[in-house]
Amino acid sequence: MAELDLGFWIPILATWVLAIGTLAFAYWQLRQNQRLHSTTTLLDLRDRFYGPRMRQARKTLSAWLVQPDRGEEPDNWEVSLFFELLGSLTRTRNLDKRLVRKAFGTWVTGYYTFITKPVDLIGQWRKDGNDPLIFADFEWLAKYIIEEERRLAPGTEFDRSLVEEARYVLLGESQLDAN
Repeated sequence: MAELDLGFWIPILATWVLAIGTLAFAYWQLRQNQRLHSTTTLLDLRDRFYGPRMRQARKTLSAWLVQPDRGEEPDNWEVSLFFELLGSLTRTRNLDKRLVRKAFGTWVTGYYTFITKPVDLIGQWRKDGNDPLIFADFEWLAKYIIEEERRLAPGTEFDRSLVEEARYVLLGESQLDAN
């Protein structure tokens, strides 16, 4: 029987351990960079959301949405388009879902609730445009946030409080100072 040659096997084993350790460290660094990039992007989106142009768009849309007799739709749907972008970035995992929920959850669910109630405008636009993907990522994000909050607050009258909270949020939005 051949004798085990440690002088041959130890360097090979050490090389493998070093290679695996290097790959593990590189993966860890990549994950940290992804988290940092997600956070930075989210902060940039918050700056955009609080900017004067978006504040004016939020004020206009929310004022229209809370009216019992809405009348003619506003021309500017920049808020919904912003939430569509946010949903797309979240759905593709470019943004962390938990951070998005914490940073924008109240607004996403507030606007989504009134865009879909009492009349489902998204469904209507999809039907009129013969396009089932209109605001699909906004809808996905809103439903994710609603389900996550329902999961975190079990046993509450969540659906009723969701509408009440949405009304409260949009009434506040309708009184924003656009500056």
